[in-house]
Amino acid sequence: MVAFHASALDGVARNPALPTPLLLRLLAFDGGGDGPPRHALQRAGLSEPAVAVILAHPNPGARIDFAMSTRAEPAQRARLADDPSPKVRAALAYGPEWRDPRTTVAPLPDDVCARLLDDPAPSVRTALLDSPHLAPSFVASLATHRDPAARRSAARAWEKLPPDERSGLLADPDPEVRRAAALRECRRDARVTTELLRDPKSAAEALRRGLLHRADAERCVAGRTHLAALAENPSLPPDLVEQLAVDPDEAVRLAVSLRPELDETRRMSIDFTVGVFDRGDVEWVRDGLADPEVLRRAATSAHPLLRRTAAQSPHLPPDLMRLLARTEDPLVEDLLSVHHPDTPEEVLMRVYARLGGTFSAWMAETHPRFPREGLAARYANHPDGNYRRLAVRDPAATPTLIERLSHDPAVWTRQAAVGDPRLPLHRLREALHVPELASSAGANPALPEDEMVAVLNRAGVPA
Repeated sequence: MVAFHASALDGVARNPALPTPLLLRLLAFDGGGDGPPRHALQRAGLSEPAVAVILAHPNPGARIDFAMSTRAEPAQRARLADDPSPKVRAALAYGPEWRDPRTTVAPLPDDVCARLLDDPAPSVRTALLDSPHLAPSFVASLATHRDPAARRSAARAWEKLPPDERSGLLADPDPEVRRAAALRECRRDARVTTELLRDPKSAAEALRRGLLHRADAERCVAGRTHLAALAENPSLPPDLVEQLAVDPDEAVRLAVSLRPELDETRRMSIDFTVGVFDRGDVEWVRDGLADPEVLRRAATSAHPLLRRTAAQSPHLPPDLMRLLARTEDPLVEDLLSVHHPDTPEEVLMRVYARLGGTFSAWMAETHPRFPREGLAARYANHPDGNYRRLAVRDPAATPTLIERLSHDPAVWTRQAAVGDPRLPLHRLREALHVPELASSAGANPALPEDEMVAVLNRAGVPA
C-alpha cells in the first residue's frame, strides 16, 4: 500500500463523520496482515454490528487492539474472554496500557475477571493480576484463591478484608503471600514490623510504614539502615525525627521535611534541596487529594514538593487553585494543566509556550479551558509555527486563513489547518494526496462521503 494511502485511511478511521457502512467495511479489512487501522478499532460508541465484526476478525491483532481500548464499554471488551488466542485474552485481562490522566478506565465485571484468572494460559492470569484496572471488590475476593499470586494481590485490598481472611494471609503457606500481608499488617502491629526488619526484601518498606518499637528505630538510626525510608515513618519518635532532621544525608533531611506533623516553621527550618524537575509524590498528600484540610496544608506550604503533590488534585477549591497558579513553579503549572478542570487559561498558555511539542503541552492544549477566541488575531502571523497552529482553534478564523495556514512552512500548522472543517473543499481534496497531510485530511469531518469511499478504494479495502 502506498504510504499516503495508508495515512489517509488512518485519518478516515478516526473521522467522526465516518458513516456506519464505511466503518463496517473498514473494520473487516485485513490490511495486508496488519488488520484494520487501530483508530477504527478503538472508536467510542461502537455499534453492535461493528463490535461483532471486530470479535470475529481473523487477525488477532485487531482483537487485541479492541481488547485494550479505553473507549470500549467493559461489557463489549468482556466478550473476548473466550477468544481462542491467549494473546487476545491476556490483552483483555490487562486492559489499556496507556491512558491520559483525565481518562477513567472502567474495570471488567468481576465474574469476567474470575474467568480470566482461571484461564489455562499463565500469561493471561499474570496479565490480570498485573492490571491497574481491577475493581477493589474483585481484588478483595482473591484472599482465598488457590493461586498464591492471586492471594498475594489480595493484600492490596487489606482494609476491605475481614479479620479471618487477613489472618489466613498472614499464615499463608506461601512466603511471598505472607510477606505481602505482613507489609500491610505492620502498619498497626509493631511485632510484625520487627519480623519484617529481619528480611532484607521487606526491611525498607517496613521501616517506611510499619508501626515501630523504639528499640528497632534506635537500632536502625545507629546502623544507618534505610534512613530515608525510616525518616518517613509516621511512628518514629519525635526525638529521632529531630536527630534525622540534621542528618548529613540530604535525602534523609528531605524525607523529614515532608512529615505531616511538622508545622510550617519547623518544616522550612530544615536544610533540604528540591530539584527543578522533582515531581513530588508525598504519600500523605497524595492519599488526601480529596481532603480539604490536607489540600489546604499542602497548597499553602512553602515546600515545593507539597505544593506539587497538591497540584495533582482535581478537587482544589478556587482560592487554592489561584494560589498555586501564582507560585511561579513550572512543575506546579504542568500538573494543574493535567489534573484540574478549572486551570486558568493563562496557566495553560504558559505551559503550552514553555513545552510546545511535549505531552504536557498536548495536555494543556486539549484542556477544556484552553483558550480559543482571539487566537487567530494574536498568532496567525507569529514567527513560530507552533503558535500559528493555534490560530486554527479560533472560531473566528476564516476559510481563507485556514487555507493559507494549510500551506504554512511548519508541518504541524499545515496538519492542523487541513483537519479543520472550514478548509475549502478543493484544498481538502488536494491534501488527501500529500503524504504529510493525508491523515489530517482523512480525519476532517467535512470530507465528503464519496471522498471517504475513494480513500478506502485506493487503499485496497474490499467493498
